[in-house]
Amino acid sequence: MKIRIVLGLSIAALVLCLGAASAHAQTNAASAANGILPFKFNFAVEGGEQQNTDIAIKVLFVMTLLTIAPSIILLMTCFTRIVVVLSFVRTALSLQGTPANQVIIGLALFMTFFVMAPTWERINEDALKPYSANQISSAVAMDRASAHIRTFLLKQTRAKDVELFVALAKLGPTSPGQLPLRIVVPAFIISELRTAFQMGFLLFVPFILIDLVVATVLMSMGMMMMPPMTISLPLKLLLFVLVDGWSLVVQSLIQSFVT
Repeated sequence: MKIRIVLGLSIAALVLCLGAASAHAQTNAASAANGILPFKFNFAVEGGEQQNTDIAIKVLFVMTLLTIAPSIILLMTCFTRIVVVLSFVRTALSLQGTPANQVIIGLALFMTFFVMAPTWERINEDALKPYSANQISSAVAMDRASAHIRTFLLKQTRAKDVELFVALAKLGPTSPGQLPLRIVVPAFIISELRTAFQMGFLLFVPFILIDLVVATVLMSMGMMMMPPMTISLPLKLLLFVLVDGWSLVVQSLIQSFVT
């Protein structure tokens, strides 16, 4: 019985498809008789047009830039120092998941945009706008943009770290303006991590003192079974709020790049 039902439905569907195809053919014939052709897609590749080539190159450049944008933000901006220091703040307060990682990364991103805004404006004025107006070539625009990025990175990089990678790359004496980014970027990352860890150590000091005082008081009172975290955590939060800790941390981070 089920087989008959399936066969009947298949035959009915076939009849409907044949009827629709016949009606579509009749409609196309009538349209052709009236001089109206049905809508068609036509894909063609034509060469020798400079404008189409430039558009294709721009699209390819934008897609490539979107692919490497996370790496650029992470390794060639102030994002690394900011996100590491904010993570140290959360750890120093003995907070496991507050603020959440999304909040810390979001704050670090907007602080990065704030700090990097002058550099990006100079890149836009000297490289992107002239290139968009066809005043300079892509190679010149890339050189100008790289120069501004190199200036920012070298300003935040220790000379010792730059010399380390210059020696590892076996380069001769080179002026700072002629250093390739493959030398400047890793040196910048090492310097950023070192600075972030120094700031993190200074953040830990007052909170460690609170832990020591609380643990000593509990031991002197014979309350050895009570975890010191139960008392020290509210005191840490109170101290951090009273001194307006977030404003101080953000201000110190931004001033560390400005100076």
